[in-house]
Amino acid sequence: MTIKDLAEQTGYSVATISRVLNNHPNVSQKTRAQITQAVAESGFQINANAKQLKQHATSILVVVKGTSNELFSEMLETIQNLVAQTHYPLHVDYLDEDCNEVLRAVQLCREKKPLGILFLGGNSQNFLNFFSKIDIPCVLVSNDASGLPFPNLSSVSTDDRLAARSAIDSLIALGHRKFVIVGGDRTVSDTSRLRYEGCLQSFRNHAIAYNEELDYQGVRYSCQDGYNATQQLIATGRPFTALFAAADVMAIGAIRALHDNGLRVPQDVSVMGFDGLPLGSFLVPQLSTVIQSAKVMAQRSVEILIDRIQHGGIACHESVPYTICQRESTRRINE
Repeated sequence: MTIKDLAEQTGYSVATISRVLNNHPNVSQKTRAQITQAVAESGFQINANAKQLKQHATSILVVVKGTSNELFSEMLETIQNLVAQTHYPLHVDYLDEDCNEVLRAVQLCREKKPLGILFLGGNSQNFLNFFSKIDIPCVLVSNDASGLPFPNLSSVSTDDRLAARSAIDSLIALGHRKFVIVGGDRTVSDTSRLRYEGCLQSFRNHAIAYNEELDYQGVRYSCQDGYNATQQLIATGRPFTALFAAADVMAIGAIRALHDNGLRVPQDVSVMGFDGLPLGSFLVPQLSTVIQSAKVMAQRSVEILIDRIQHGGIACHESVPYTICQRESTRRINE
């Protein structure tokens, strides 16, 4: 009889049973009584060596995919404040946006033995290939995991495809017909792929001509890469009146590149970002953007993870609403 056998028998998670076996105070009396009874009836005995190895499994781990993502920085501030109100230590691990976040988490599970994990960003293929190696509660933040077959993986996200489509729709409603896009690497980022697909849906719906090879730049999520990508789009010589950036940090770099090339925002080019970073409202011009609530996503993710750690249960998936915010960086044109 192992702790996993007890989990299957009682319907509680391995983490919950472990807390009862180790006399952890954060367990309901009903849960403690049911697990204690199951332990007594099964004749289960704690392996002293295993207990020694597991006794430090009290922390929450945050795996942050990307070192320059300002949205994740905003989320992390909320996460840290919320977890600080609990008794759980918090460990934060950053990795490059091109790295495999799930394999990194597998490694950290061996090293730090966390009770649960928050993934800030992720790639569905990485989860499909490797997440089965992780058996503790996890929440994927900013990406929808409802289509993944893992009962211990919850998610809190915005509908990236629909939000991007709505953003392009709003620019088309302002009269724009010539677009360029500064996005991410769609092969490693579900967020980049979904936002790009949303743009394409809008173009098709409105019969807008678009050339992926000439009108798209897939780069990292940073101001510098947004700047470099816009320089390359300008260098093609193709005229455009609207630039959509898959993240506000890219849009900020894009605005600077347009300025350095003698193009005014929004008089010559309208620019719209995505994320709704507070910084955007202080730019000149103020940045039009898709606002998704980083605070709400972070708060719900922490609440879900702690609930699953403490009470078990299957995964849940929530979608956070978005808002299209037209500010000073976009304008109506007559073409």
